[in-house]
Amino acid sequence: MSEGKLKLISTDFDGTIHEDFADAPIPHELEMRLASMQAAGATWVINTGREMASLMETLGRAKVEVRPDYLILVEREIFRNDRGHYVPVEPWNTRCNEDHARLFADMAMDLPDLLEGLQSRHDATFYDDPWSPLCAIARSYAQMDAIERELEDFAKGFGSVAVVRNDVYVRFSHTGYSKGTALAELQRLLGISPAETLAAGDHLNDLPMLKAQHARHLVAPANAEPVVKQQVLAEGGWVMEQRCGHAVAAALERLSHLCP
Repeated sequence: MSEGKLKLISTDFDGTIHEDFADAPIPHELEMRLASMQAAGATWVINTGREMASLMETLGRAKVEVRPDYLILVEREIFRNDRGHYVPVEPWNTRCNEDHARLFADMAMDLPDLLEGLQSRHDATFYDDPWSPLCAIARSYAQMDAIERELEDFAKGFGSVAVVRNDVYVRFSHTGYSKGTALAELQRLLGISPAETLAAGDHLNDLPMLKAQHARHLVAPANAEPVVKQQVLAEGGWVMEQRCGHAVAAALERLSHLCP
């Protein structure tokens, strides 16, 4: 893939640009670099598994001065910044919600037996929310490994079910909607190519966007999961020496010759 000007920056949030309990959860150097790139015409999207209220509250508590141009939430829904108010991008969001509703309706008859079996084997927390009919929070990474295997086996019976995991949390989603496919849709809307895109992430749910087909410039911070580092390197990206937002800032500095 040829190298073009850097026009789109897609960053995961937790563990990639935001670090809990740090003096500055999002480093000032990263904020300033993102603001400078936005002023020059680049687009920044936070591509996260969080939902809107959680992300907005955390950005507020971190006293972040620069605001993303777009949000990709719950790994699938796209929102555009309209003078400080984030509005749904259509028809993507409606189609996304309709496809998930049909998929989850197809799964509904089988979910009670799945849940009963999981509860009998694992002392974990199981619940449903607006984005998945079954979510789980495990007590340990090993327990989540076991739960994830069971959910993957269940998903094989449904052609469009994806199991989305982040640390000790997991939920179901539609295979057509991920951080990667949502990023590709945003690129299509903006007329920006993968060659002009940077994607940065640290955890398992970031893997769908950390591919050369979606971004020429791939970044994993030092704190990224081993499997994330492996994929980023295999796809021709960088594993940085710095943690979290400091790593993304350093990567943008390294690519400053490509900035608008």
